[in-house]
Amino acid sequence: MAFQSLEALDYGDALNKSILFFEGQRSGKLPVNQRVTWRADSALSDGQPDNVNLIGGYYDAGDNVKFVWPMSFTTTLLSWAAIEYQSAISSVNQLGYLQSSIKWGTDFILRAHTSPTTLYTQVGDGNSDHSCWERPEDMDTARTLYKITSSSPGSEAAGEAAAALASAAIVFKPIDSIYSTNLLNHAKSVSIKTKPKRISYDPDIQSMRCILYDWLFGLTWDELLWAAAWLYKATGESKYMSYVISNRDWSQAVNEFSWDNKFAGAQALLASFVKFCNQIYFLFNLTNPFLLIYFLKEFYKGKTDLGKFKSDVEDNINLQYVTTAITVLFHYSKTLTQAQVGSIQCGSTKFTVSQIQNFSKSQVDYILGSNPMKMSYMVGFGSKYPTQLHHRGSSLPSIKSKPEKIDCGGGFSYYNSVQPNPNVHTGAIVGGPNSTDYFSDKRSDYSHTEPTTYINAAFIGPLAALIGLNSS
Repeated sequence: MAFQSLEALDYGDALNKSILFFEGQRSGKLPVNQRVTWRADSALSDGQPDNVNLIGGYYDAGDNVKFVWPMSFTTTLLSWAAIEYQSAISSVNQLGYLQSSIKWGTDFILRAHTSPTTLYTQVGDGNSDHSCWERPEDMDTARTLYKITSSSPGSEAAGEAAAALASAAIVFKPIDSIYSTNLLNHAKSVSIKTKPKRISYDPDIQSMRCILYDWLFGLTWDELLWAAAWLYKATGESKYMSYVISNRDWSQAVNEFSWDNKFAGAQALLASFVKFCNQIYFLFNLTNPFLLIYFLKEFYKGKTDLGKFKSDVEDNINLQYVTTAITVLFHYSKTLTQAQVGSIQCGSTKFTVSQIQNFSKSQVDYILGSNPMKMSYMVGFGSKYPTQLHHRGSSLPSIKSKPEKIDCGGGFSYYNSVQPNPNVHTGAIVGGPNSTDYFSDKRSDYSHTEPTTYINAAFIGPLAALIGLNSS
């Protein structure tokens, strides 16, 4: 069902705003060309307790804690889009901004990787941060440091950091070979060298909120396969493919793709190495964009040892995370087109490439305003969009307009206000409507009104894909 004219949707403008969002999430010393002017320098002493420089990077959502694991996933998603859709992104003059967004993330990950056996994984205490409502520029909560080492391992965070650095190395290779080499060297160093413990984060010593899924279910293998696949793509070195093949029994069927579960993405990335004998049949995991598609490409290149990844990924369909789902679909349709495969058979139903693309487009359009609420779920896009973002910096007056400190408790008067946020966080994609397509624009409803970097990062590729399709 169409809810508004699709011709009214400007994908180039949406792409611009999606990338601009990341400037509003920046931590550290802001550059002179900063376009989000309601933000200012923040967290300039991060890392001091351990005498390390952990300034920079991104606040991953509406709070003021920096998590390396989801930040790395965000960076990998941005790099994937830059690799796959460079021409389309360049056509709307956004490639330089996207590369800057990637570099803001990788610069921090490089700083966080202080030695071959040490990776800082979190800056800030989640409990104290969540009890306050402060601008990043006013933060006075503990900037507690957490790290993984050889004696306190964390395969998930290390694997994702390796994937981020390796994928970014591909992005920067043609424009800054020295930086690219540095990224790749760190990616190799931080990557896993031995099989990890089943549960690598100890909840008694690691307060990272992003441990929950992998810790509860013991899923540490997905990031290792994900990292190895990206390292193989970046280097072409057979040892990384050998690692994947020798550990293919780690692969398992899952129903989502997110910062804490990469199996379906890894499976897709690896399935692309596998060659079908007689029939092209690939029932993709709709929630896992990167590993899923990269493996699919290699599937078509004839690597039959990766068949388990193909069969596992065929067991998964889930639309829980829309932006990651449509990322998968667009990459997958591109892979099918390149392989000259016109359709896929899913059980008794056949889907053509055009049908996959049209469905994916409908999901993009839904986010941008073609929905029952007739509103865009991207802030600043269209004439109607969320105004009470669950986001500290956006909901509090800019330090430039109100330089007086707003302390921990003082910020809650703004949090409890029913007025729109004073700062429009352009490009931010919120959690979205409930299961009945209803959206309540309330700051306190964080599950529906809070943006995250990894939601936005997964939207870059689909927008670029549509730009490319419209120009072809």
